[in-house]
Amino acid sequence: MSDVPRHHKPVKFSPEQFEAHEGGPDPARVSEAAHLAAHALVSRGRASDDPEISRRLIELTDEQGLEGIAEMWAEAPAVSLPGALWRLYALRAAVRKDPVRMGRYFAAGRGTAQVSHVVAGVAEPPGAEEITSMADAILSGAFNGDFDVALDRFAAFCRVTALGRIRLADTGQMPVLDPGGARPPSTVARTQRLERTAEELEAAAHQWRRGHLD
Repeated sequence: MSDVPRHHKPVKFSPEQFEAHEGGPDPARVSEAAHLAAHALVSRGRASDDPEISRRLIELTDEQGLEGIAEMWAEAPAVSLPGALWRLYALRAAVRKDPVRMGRYFAAGRGTAQVSHVVAGVAEPPGAEEITSMADAILSGAFNGDFDVALDRFAAFCRVTALGRIRLADTGQMPVLDPGGARPPSTVARTQRLERTAEELEAAAHQWRRGHLD
């Protein structure tokens, strides 16, 4: 099972939400809708610090169906606003699916000597519980913090979790292919995917700070 799920479902359109897209999911229009939805979610939470408004934003996203919105983001370029939100959505899904295991990876990664190097510039990498809370706020449109800092913290979580997978595999606390202790291909592939996701989120954070993340 992958730590960062990849979804390949057809894009869903509702008449109420996407009346302009009747006649089938034209790729250009899907892309446009993906970008518009991403910008709406990231920007609207900044409009108010009122907890009641934040609660209503969360409820609205739940009613509309976040999965349907996220499916539009899946094919977006990695270093784009919808692409970044897709990665946050996938990480959130992975943690929610198996919080104990993801928490174990993160804890193991935090205990490695490399952790201070791979998360340089991030004050405190968020744990699994904080990842889901922060992702909920962002994906509901209720987040009003510094978006680039949030992306960097998600990237740090990926890097620490990847280190944890490697550490548990190397110390024999995860299944191995043979008595010689070789890392299983699945562990290598998933670790690489987490590291690649971290790089993409860091690049997205950099572009956001430059005002170029679209």
